[in-house]
Amino acid sequence: MSAAPFLRQVAADLLSRFGDDLKDVAVVLTNKRPAVFLRKHLADLAGKPLWSPAFFTVQEFFAQSATLPQGNVLAQFFILHRLHNGLLRDEGLPEETPDAFYSLAETILSDFAQLDYDLVDPGEVYAELRDIALLQQRFPHLSAEQQRFMRQFWESFSVGKQTAIQQKFLQLWGRLPRLYRQFKAELAQQGLTTSATTYRDLAEGHAANPQFIEAYKQVVFVGFNALSRCEIKLFTQWQEAGKALFYFDGDQYYTNDDLQEAGLFLRRNIGQHGLKNALGDFPSVLATKTSRLDVVAASGAVAQAKMLSAWLPTAAAGMASPTRTAIILADERLLIPLLQSLPEGADFNVTVGYPLVQSTLFGYIDLWLRIQQYYATHGAGAAHHLDVAAVLAHPLCGVAAAERRSIQQLINENQWLDVPAQALPLSSGSYPAFFTERKNSGALLQALHGLLEGVLEQRQRDKALQHIEAALLLATKKTLNLLHEGLASHPDLSVDFACALIQKALQSVSAPIEGEPLNGIQIMGLLESRCLDFDEVFIIGANEGALPKITAAPTFIPDSIRRAHGLPVLENQDALSAYLFYRLLQHPQRITVVYNQVVDEGNSGEVSRFVRQLAFESRLTYHHRVQRQPVRTVSPPNPVTVAKTGNVWQQMQRYVDVDAPDRLRLSASGLTTYLQSPLLFFLKYIAEIKEPPKVSEEFELNRLGSVVHGAMQTVYERLRTQHETIEAAHIRQQIAQLPQLCLGALAKELKLPDGKHLTPNSMHRILLKIATEYAAVFLRHDASEVAPLHIVELENDRDYAIEFPITVCGEEKTICLYGIIDRVDVVAGKTRVVDYKTGRDELKFSGYETLFAPASAKSNKAMIQTLFYTLLYEQVTGTAGVEPNLYVARKLRNEGSLFYMGGRSGFVVEGAGLEDTKARFVEFLRHTLEELFNPDIPFGHNSNAVLYPGDPYQEFLGQQPAEEEA
Repeated sequence: MSAAPFLRQVAADLLSRFGDDLKDVAVVLTNKRPAVFLRKHLADLAGKPLWSPAFFTVQEFFAQSATLPQGNVLAQFFILHRLHNGLLRDEGLPEETPDAFYSLAETILSDFAQLDYDLVDPGEVYAELRDIALLQQRFPHLSAEQQRFMRQFWESFSVGKQTAIQQKFLQLWGRLPRLYRQFKAELAQQGLTTSATTYRDLAEGHAANPQFIEAYKQVVFVGFNALSRCEIKLFTQWQEAGKALFYFDGDQYYTNDDLQEAGLFLRRNIGQHGLKNALGDFPSVLATKTSRLDVVAASGAVAQAKMLSAWLPTAAAGMASPTRTAIILADERLLIPLLQSLPEGADFNVTVGYPLVQSTLFGYIDLWLRIQQYYATHGAGAAHHLDVAAVLAHPLCGVAAAERRSIQQLINENQWLDVPAQALPLSSGSYPAFFTERKNSGALLQALHGLLEGVLEQRQRDKALQHIEAALLLATKKTLNLLHEGLASHPDLSVDFACALIQKALQSVSAPIEGEPLNGIQIMGLLESRCLDFDEVFIIGANEGALPKITAAPTFIPDSIRRAHGLPVLENQDALSAYLFYRLLQHPQRITVVYNQVVDEGNSGEVSRFVRQLAFESRLTYHHRVQRQPVRTVSPPNPVTVAKTGNVWQQMQRYVDVDAPDRLRLSASGLTTYLQSPLLFFLKYIAEIKEPPKVSEEFELNRLGSVVHGAMQTVYERLRTQHETIEAAHIRQQIAQLPQLCLGALAKELKLPDGKHLTPNSMHRILLKIATEYAAVFLRHDASEVAPLHIVELENDRDYAIEFPITVCGEEKTICLYGIIDRVDVVAGKTRVVDYKTGRDELKFSGYETLFAPASAKSNKAMIQTLFYTLLYEQVTGTAGVEPNLYVARKLRNEGSLFYMGGRSGFVVEGAGLEDTKARFVEFLRHTLEELFNPDIPFGHNSNAVLYPGDPYQEFLGQQPAEEEA
């Protein structure tokens, strides 16, 4: 049987020592949670009403010695920044801006605090030594080992061998003692202090109210482990004066074994510093404990929390007891999935607060700050279109659906990557001024208050406000008020930096999750579990790297110097984590340790070494399990097919019914779409499902092709009106005009209103550059290989349509084929059909058997389209021997414009071979169209079809897009 819970033992001892005099006792604890449990134990054991002792955290207790308020973090930063720039000026060095200095300041302030907590002289730590021989003379009080650490550090800075980084470090190192002294003096002058200064002043006898302890008959310190030098000095003084009593929580298993890191600080406190444990010798529980310890390997981070929903109901009967069940978060990021996994109706109490960063409110605020930063850094008063879309879709925005659609339509029509702020005046939603630009930090904070008020009012109007949302709103407003105080005297801060400060401040905001502290499951972090004992403990997130953490706080005091002066090092962090873990195991009879076995860049997949250590050392009964998260599999659906019946067949009849007033025509693109995938043809041409409008930041080949086609059409329209026969010199003169022509073609493609000037964004500029180069390739080819030439047609969208005969259900029908031919010209008496291509099209084909196979993945789309246009032109005009030419921008210089079979060494398709190809194409076309209009062959997807990322039809087809080629 385990001993009574630690706090119950403390309560019993306090009652026996002080009885009714407890009201004159101060109880100092490591954190607030144990006070609740200690009060309960005192009440239970006393069995009668009694006055409670005064309860404090150690920070609250020491703060009674000071009269000055503590300066907030922002106030300390701005003081430090001003003083540091003063020192830089004295050294003739350039000053640093607040945003560049901020991360540096965080580390400096942390180091200053550590020096104060451990009573270390900054002058000694930051001593500028250049001669190792001075070590013994300068630091005679250091031990041989400490001097060895000092030599290790300074030997890396041998005279004349410093790198540039080392020199900058030494410059900073040299000014830090002065900065420390000036910083402390400036704080005092402004009537401020810090927690660390309060500790140091009290320990060194400089406190404003050193006699505050006399107000208590006795001061009781409960559950302390790792102590700073300030605490050690004060605790020993108060113990010698008979004012202090200490209750340490430990077990002989690790306190009596020097190799056990978990007992490091308790051994120091009692053996080295002489502090006495009021409860006497530590019990010996862990050494003989044979309780069950389950080690569960979970399949993922969130799975660790999800499995609790199956385990916790087994202990439901005793959940009402506050000491029955505890869930310890070794990784506190698992709080939200844990809360989502608790059994329905289970009572619980959470010590760690609900983090703002994991709420929709933070996402909304973060969007607003990001847009303000975008305004500030881009200077154009415009928000990125993706941010605008995210705001409009955010659940807290509340913009009316009609207004949201109107704004999105405006963005699509103008193809805005950056949306002008003047186009975004909202008339509905929680905060209509969301997209208004703010010019300074004061305006930012004022607007944020307005945003929070708007969210609160909207949620109340919708009757959707939850308690946790209200708590987060209140906590956020409190933080903003503190920021306002800190930023009020610095109105010249850049908006970008002010937004960054606000984001950083809000990342630490959390709201308490209300619950009955003495009822139900206790959920807490590892630090909050100090002093508390439970019958059953679940530790989740117990991975190596989280328990213990493997990262140390940033510092400018190197490890060797820290060791030389007795400052905390990484091993101290490990020892504290080990203590917290081991003491959790002292009382419970059932322990479950859960870790994530999935290896990724943020997780080793290994359980904490403390767990492995215990497996070898202790007598605990280990049970290893691997949690297999159930995965439901679904059989792949049958391929989607659409029967040619009912409305589908009626729609198709509009192609072959010559008397239909709204008769449909089949284009070359429609034909090649059917060859790519019959189901895709159905979606586009029968169901008439159009691509949704969008603003694309990606490079789109179809838009590039449209711009090149537009520029080429303009060039040859000009030349045709000026010259009956176009010579090479005429063509070359047009190349210099291409940039402006491509810009005009892009404006037309974007459907900008007449007279509206296009300001290209970054993606547009790239597209225009490539379009200009491609069009130049076409013109240079015409000038060097084709001219002189005569233009017959350019982009004629009226005249080229024919009735093509096919058989449908045994009846002779005709289908109207039409096309818009890029260009028809005459060169040396030969009529040519020219088609421009800017993609990855090929002039080479492997053979007729694959080229003209219906729905073949190997069919040459570009060749089929060009033959289609050639057939139309010959049929409409009666011209024979028309030559199809394909201008492929990527291949024109090396391969020319004529099709060829079987490689460059094979034959070019011309003359008799071309006429044979045309005849084969007509038969292929007829066969394909009769298949299209065969009611017995449903529309299905060709699994060999190539789709590309961003294709809006891929969700209908159930096919993953192909990778883009470089």
